[in-house]
Amino acid sequence: MTIGFATTAVNGMLNGFRNVVWQNAATWVQVHTGDPGDDGTSNVCTQGGQTRSQATFAAAAGGSISLTGTNPHWDFTGTETLTHVSVWTASTAGSVLWSAQLGTAKTVGNGDTYTLTACGIALGPLMAD
Repeated sequence: MTIGFATTAVNGMLNGFRNVVWQNAATWVQVHTGDPGDDGTSNVCTQGGQTRSQATFAAAAGGSISLTGTNPHWDFTGTETLTHVSVWTASTAGSVLWSAQLGTAKTVGNGDTYTLTACGIALGPLMAD
């Protein structure tokens, strides 16, 4: 299984310790019918979920971030079972940041809209302040 953080994303975060600022102008999510693979491009949905949907995350607090504002969503034209997501730096091309398995697989059909309501990262353990 290859879900987790992309090396590029981890290196960007760690470079913050060198006073090198790393950030994305926007973040995009793609849905998959299986493990996205090392580069996030495997098992991409083909029935409407192949496009990436923009995601907005709240400011980090307590070692975690989560979705805020308008959640990513997709309109489907056929039946697929969604199992994973990948998070990207751009709507097309760009770099994959991380991938994750959905808590529960979701089967969608023609005319269905799937909205991702939970997606985030938590790092820890944290030191007591």
